[in-house]
Amino acid sequence: MLPKDFERLAKTPDAEVAIDNILVQRLLQNQHPDLAHLDIVPVDAGWDNAMFCLSDSGTDTRFESVPERCANRLSVRLPRCQIAAALIDHEQTWLPRLAAQLPIAVPVPYRVGVPALGYPWRWSVLPWLNGSPADLEPPHPGQASRFGEFLRALHTPAPTDAPKNPFRGVPLQDRAAAIAERLARLETKTDLITPTLKTLWQAALNAPIDTPAIWLHGDLHPRNILVKDGLLTGIIDWGDMTSGDRATDLAAVWMLFDDRNARLDAIAAYGFLSEATLRRALGWAIFFGVVLLDTGLVDHPRHAAIGEKTLLRIAEAGDSGI
Repeated sequence: MLPKDFERLAKTPDAEVAIDNILVQRLLQNQHPDLAHLDIVPVDAGWDNAMFCLSDSGTDTRFESVPERCANRLSVRLPRCQIAAALIDHEQTWLPRLAAQLPIAVPVPYRVGVPALGYPWRWSVLPWLNGSPADLEPPHPGQASRFGEFLRALHTPAPTDAPKNPFRGVPLQDRAAAIAERLARLETKTDLITPTLKTLWQAALNAPIDTPAIWLHGDLHPRNILVKDGLLTGIIDWGDMTSGDRATDLAAVWMLFDDRNARLDAIAAYGFLSEATLRRALGWAIFFGVVLLDTGLVDHPRHAAIGEKTLLRIAEAGDSGI
């Protein structure tokens, strides 16, 4: 997950609390002792959360990858910093209510953990969703329509008490100042910030929000989308979920699909989108691409690669950006 204020960061933030296998085991023994006998396998540490898999110690794992070892099992997700603690609360509260309407699996919390043993925040035990992040295993172009259908199913009216997020689903003009410095810096480091890209960005900034606020994932980049054998298998990291402009999520179409026809299929499956909404969606894709590339060039090659591919797709699409 990318932190809410990641456009202001120069590098991946350090963890505010040390999280390791020993801490996870102690927390399980303290609160969910029936799970404490399972092997704890470190999986990943993103911007905001650390992830571990719970695996049966009786399984022969000598020749298995982590995804194979953890298939059909459980995972533990713990915030690494204060800002992520509120995001875990969002997932625990709202994902159980949204899951039934979504055509792709999401990690509805199986157990909830509370602060204990020196660890200060709530945490979750989740179902392990099979698949690899889409930046490592891209989805087949034929999955584009399914992705558009997922977005359509998600993008429904949110209640008035839905989580507020001042960074996602907001007018792109609110993000313009934060992006200007990064655009200028990348222009000196790469050849990706072309005149066409800057024109598309300006058009997105000028495009009015002409649709009502709806439920958003808010952080729908490829590391939060799971793929197995080319098929979409899960959508994870829902801490930034909020109500706002659907264009924020639609940006994922450019981050996921290299093939222009696939992008068009995703948009068609979603349903009618105004020209202004398409422009804003393209602007959010530029936003994510710029931030991921700029921060990734400092200390995160995977983020840099996602950003570079996104901006290249937009550049190669020409004046339309699509």
